[in-house]
Amino acid sequence: MLSEFDLIHHYFQRPDHRAAPAVALGIGDDCALLTPTPGMQTAISSDMLVEGRHFFAGEEALRLGHKSLAVNLSDLAAMGARPVGFTLALALPSAERDWLAGFSRGLFALADAHDIALIGGDTTKGPLTICITVFGEVAPGRALRRSAAVPGDDIWISGTLGDARLALAAYRGELATPLAAADHQQAATRMHTPTPRVALGMALAASGMVHAAIDISDGLVGDLAHILARSGVGATLDVDALPPGPVLATQDAALRRAYCAAGGDDYELCFTAPAGARAAILAAGASTATPVRRVGSIAAQPGLRLVDAHGTALDLGLTGFDHFKS
Repeated sequence: MLSEFDLIHHYFQRPDHRAAPAVALGIGDDCALLTPTPGMQTAISSDMLVEGRHFFAGEEALRLGHKSLAVNLSDLAAMGARPVGFTLALALPSAERDWLAGFSRGLFALADAHDIALIGGDTTKGPLTICITVFGEVAPGRALRRSAAVPGDDIWISGTLGDARLALAAYRGELATPLAAADHQQAATRMHTPTPRVALGMALAASGMVHAAIDISDGLVGDLAHILARSGVGATLDVDALPPGPVLATQDAALRRAYCAAGGDDYELCFTAPAGARAAILAAGASTATPVRRVGSIAAQPGLRLVDAHGTALDLGLTGFDHFKS
């Protein structure tokens, strides 16, 4: 049977040459040591994934390794920060070699794609729970925050929305007409292996044109509401302008509206910028190969108003995901 330290050594400790330049000391001591880039600020975020709450029991380990890091990188993307390193706290019912091999492979594939090093953490026995803390850096005054939206700003969305929620509905048997197997598999890819928009976030921060940003994890209406509350503003959101995922795009209008606006698990970016920045925003999207679309506007009047393509008010009764209410 694997001991705790065998587990770390075999599956999570990597050669020093894989460490990012900012990592002076990684796994193997009581603390990791990071060397901040002179003149930069450190961005830190932490996310926990619990079996049966954030992912299905028996989830494929490789996909789970990817998603565990992806949701944290998405938080860095929302701040416009460059990833540097991360820690992993892992509770396991048992130390199964095949599971650990798959999980670490998925985790490190995404870590290597973003040149980010695992620098420490903890392991223990218990219900399957994964907690990652991620570290990044951003130039002072360039971090994208939730509290800086102003009336007149455009609201933008990266990528597409809703396919992850559609896949979840298919798993749960909630759809009146079941998805074809290929469609379900395609939608499920968005649910299990989201793409953190790190490059876009960094480009937006570097442009200096974006006022506020957030990543879409709990559904657009809920996450946009955080920007509105922190900024003391309101907004009008054109629900029919929201870009559906390719599988959701084949569904009826009511489902498209609901899952685009409040589906969750999208891990796209929602951000605001003045109308004069439209060309720069489109250029940032093009330079990072990330589609971006304007979907609404910030207003002085508090509250979020949902409208259709003709500007007619919609009463859809949509809310974001809440871990203690859902």
